Amino acid sequence: MRVRGLLCGLMMLIALPLGAGGRLTMTASPAVSFAPANLIVRAIVAADPENRLMEIIADSGDFYRASSIQLEGEKAPRTIMFEFRSLPPGTYHVRGVVSGSGGQARAFAQQHVSVIGSGAGH
Repeated sequence: MRVRGLLCGLMMLIALPLGAGGRLTMTASPAVSFAPANLIVRAIVAADPENRLMEIIADSGDFYRASSIQLEGEKAPRTIMFEFRSLPPGTYHVRGVVSGSGGQARAFAQQHVSVIGSGAGH
């Protein structure tokens, strides 16, 4: 029963507004690169007095990197840039989450990127 509740919660999180009319849009580039890769994530956050934290996570299963920035509600910048340097090979699930003052997720966006190994030594 707890698993079902968790899955329902994740489905609700994924169903939060995305795209140009949503609260968060995100692009990660390059979509495909060679290791070690530098990944640039550009997040556009709609102005909202409840926005308190923006977190970007890059996770390949074998490698995890995250970065966050505090937001000052509607006074926060609309465009926020994150850079992850020297990512090793892998397929990365890049997620962006905007949270409110109580820690609840208010907006969510995601994208996949691939970092290809150089093949050296194989």
